[in-house]
Order: sequence, then C-alpha cells, then structure tokens
Amino acid sequence: MAGSLIERTLRVLETLSSEPEGIPLQRLAERLEIPKSAAHRISNELIRLGYARQDTRTGHYRLSTRLVALGFRYLGSTGASDVLQPILDRLAAETGELVRLGVIEGDRQTWIAKSQGTRTGLRYDPDMGREAPLRFTASGQAWLASLDDAAALSLLARQSDVDPADFGPNAPRTDQALLQRLAEARQRGYTCCVDSSALGTSAFGAVIRHPIKGHTIGVISVAGPSVRLTEQRMHELAPKLLDAVEELSQCSQASQLFPE
Repeated sequence: MAGSLIERTLRVLETLSSEPEGIPLQRLAERLEIPKSAAHRISNELIRLGYARQDTRTGHYRLSTRLVALGFRYLGSTGASDVLQPILDRLAAETGELVRLGVIEGDRQTWIAKSQGTRTGLRYDPDMGREAPLRFTASGQAWLASLDDAAALSLLARQSDVDPADFGPNAPRTDQALLQRLAEARQRGYTCCVDSSALGTSAFGAVIRHPIKGHTIGVISVAGPSVRLTEQRMHELAPKLLDAVEELSQCSQASQLFPE
C-alpha cells in the first residue's frame, strides 16, 4: 500500500479500531501492505502519543481509549446529545427497536449515534462509529435512493470493497437487483430490508435533508431481529420514522454535527 505517512498512520488506526483483541505486528503490516518496519515505527509512535498500546502478554497492538475520548468530546461540542438524542430515544421507544443515526461526509456515511428500544429479549446492536456498507444496509440504500441511478452506482464504485458473502441471503448482489430496491424506496420514501445486511435482521431507513437547501445530510434507520421486525411491521412503523426524519431535519442546524 503506497501513501504518505499520515495516510499510513490513519490506516493503522482504522485497522486497530476493528481489532478489539489486538493484532500482531506482522498481520498488521500484511493487512496494510506496508513493510513490517514501517508498521512497527508507526505503532510505536502511536503508543508514545497515547493512541495505542501493546499487550504485555501477547505483544498485540491495540487502540487505547484516547480516540474514544476524543470522539465523545467532539460529539459533546456539536450539541448532538442535547438536540438530536431525544428524537432518537423517542423513536426507539415507539418502535421498540434499535435506532441509528448516520451522517454523510463526502463519500462516506458513518453511524455516530444510536438508541436501543428493547431492554430484554432479542436485540440487534452492532458497533457504532463505522462506515455503513451502502449496497447491503437499509441506511446505505436510503442514501443511494436519494440519488439518481447513475450517481448511486458511481458512489458505490468509490466505496471500499466488501465481500458479498459476509451479508444476508436477500442482499442485492447485482446492480440490477439494487436499482430495483432503490426504485421501490423512492416510491415509498424509505427503504425496507429483510435478511440483507445479515441473516435474521431487518431494517428500514430514510434520509435526512438539509431544511433549506434540500440535499441529503444524514440517514436514520430502525433495525431489529427479522422474526419481530417483519416487513409488514416496518411498513406500519414507517410514519413514525418519517416524522423523526422531519424533526431531525429541522433540528439539524442547531448542531454542528451535520455538514452544510
């Protein structure tokens, strides 16, 4: 992997963020396609600065909590917790499922906030702070549906490669199947996915638009076990999702979290 030192360093951080148990130096170098010596220098510098640590038992490199603290500090400074979280909490209580909020910056949609509506029984609660796979998730398809077909396929082509085998049996694995999903979402005003991002999970989502300029600034989705969150139930709950979308749109300018 070619790239500047800054790019390599950021790639190291991104890789460590997906390895909660840590990763050996050799595997880190192989994953990033850089010399082992370069991976060692970058990792040790991150340790010196407090952003990583080395497990004394295994020797694996892991992230420290410093990046997490920075993320929470940033979210707090944007006003997201005060302005946006109550809307997510209410929708989670109304649906009894997991509600997630994603923001769009450039070619990326990243989940940054959530509210869990169920406290007992089956729960769907994936990690936050990661980029949404656009082709396979309800939130990703919602963003794609807000574009025309050509722009949607162009955006997909710029995304990181993912393995279709990692997703559910109903995932749209061809462009033709995806474009059909997007056409249906445009008609309804929201996406609806069953066993797409993963077997046994369902989700529906819609985009949040800038209240004045009208472009897409974020996505909100509701997800849960498919045995409970059936397609019929998603359609029944859709008006509550769209009400939250409108409220988030109007409140978005009170938070610096959303781009202009």
